[in-house]
Amino acid sequence: MKYLDEYRDADGARQYAREIARVTTRPWNIMEVCGGQTHSILKFGLDQLLPEGVTLIHGPGCPVCVTPLELIDQALEIAARPNTIFCSFGDMLRVPGSAADLLSVKAASGDVRIVYSPLDAVKIAAENPASEVVFFAVGFETTAPATAMSVYQAARKGLGNFSILVSHVLVPPAMEALLSSPQCRVQGFLAAGHVCAVMGCAEYEPIAAKYHVPIVVTGFEPLDILQGVFMCVSQLEEGRAEVENQYARAVRQTGNQPAQELIRQVFTVVPRKWRGVGEIPQSGLGLRDAYAGFDAAKKFGLSRHTVEEPADCLSGLVLQGRIKPPECPAYGKRCTPEHPLGATMVSSEGACAAYYRYRGLAAVKAACETQ
Repeated sequence: MKYLDEYRDADGARQYAREIARVTTRPWNIMEVCGGQTHSILKFGLDQLLPEGVTLIHGPGCPVCVTPLELIDQALEIAARPNTIFCSFGDMLRVPGSAADLLSVKAASGDVRIVYSPLDAVKIAAENPASEVVFFAVGFETTAPATAMSVYQAARKGLGNFSILVSHVLVPPAMEALLSSPQCRVQGFLAAGHVCAVMGCAEYEPIAAKYHVPIVVTGFEPLDILQGVFMCVSQLEEGRAEVENQYARAVRQTGNQPAQELIRQVFTVVPRKWRGVGEIPQSGLGLRDAYAGFDAAKKFGLSRHTVEEPADCLSGLVLQGRIKPPECPAYGKRCTPEHPLGATMVSSEGACAAYYRYRGLAAVKAACETQ
C-alpha cells in the first residue's frame, strides 16, 4: 500500500475499508470489469485494505486484452501493405500477434501511426488521397461513439480511402457469459463507470435479476471503488440483487442518448470472439450494410482463420477471473512487459501489467504462499 498515503484522501479510503469490514459477515467474491479500476486497486493497495474474505476478482475489463489474435494478425497484414497508412491507439502497437506486433511492422518501414482519436485518422485520409488509411477500432462502448462518428464523417466527405478494422466489444454479454460458466465464482460486480456514462444502467438490470447478483456502477478513484465494494457487500449481506449507481456524478440512468443513437446508426450488434474467453453471442459491433464499404476486413478481402494462444500464456484464465496474474507460471519469467506473451502484460489496462508494475515479483511469492 505504498501509494495509498499519496492519495488525496487516504484517511477516507481507510474509513471506507473499516465500514466494509463492519458489514461483512461472510466471504464474498466481487469482480471489477474495468482495467482502470484494476490498476487503481493494485496501485493503491485497495485489495489489501479489505477484510479477509472479501476478494476482488479481475475480469475482462481491458478491450485491448480481449482483442483476438486473428484480428491482430489482420491488422499486421494490412499495416504491411504498400500505400497504406495504419492508424491505431498507442497501446495496440506492442500487443503480440501470432508472429509479430505493429511496432515491428513500423520498424520495417510500415506506415503505422499513433492517433488519439478516430477522427485523426479521417483527417489523415483527407490529406493523403493516394493512400489507404485504416483505423484499428478497438474498445468497449466507451469509444464506439467516436469510431461511429469517424465513419459517419468519412461517408459525408466521400473518403473512399478510409476504412476501419472493427474490434468493438460490449460488456453486458461478457458478464452474462462469465455468470453462465460452471467455474464462475463471481457473486457481485463493479460495473465500469465510463461504459455506463455512454450506455446508462438499464441494460444491467436483467442480468442482476436473472443471476441474482448485485451490480454497482463504479468510478475509478480509490474512494469510488471502496464505496462500490461497500454498496455491493451491503447488498450481498442483505440478500439483495439490484443495480446501483455509485458514479452518479458522471452516469445517468439513460446514459448519453445522442451517442447511443450514433452507435445504432453506424453499427449493428454481432457475435464477437474475445481473446482468452471465446466467441460470445451478441457481444460485438459490426458495421451496418449502409457503411459496409468502410469495413477494412471486407475491403482488403482478409481471410478468417483461427490462431491458437501460446500454450504457456494463461491470460485467458486471468481474463475470466479464474486465476490472478502471479499464479501463471510464465509471469515475470518468460512473460514481462519487455517480452510479453499476451496482451494482459502489454496493455496499460491489463491485469498482468498492473501486478508487474505495482507488485513485481513479490506477487509471485505471495501467490505461492496462499496456495
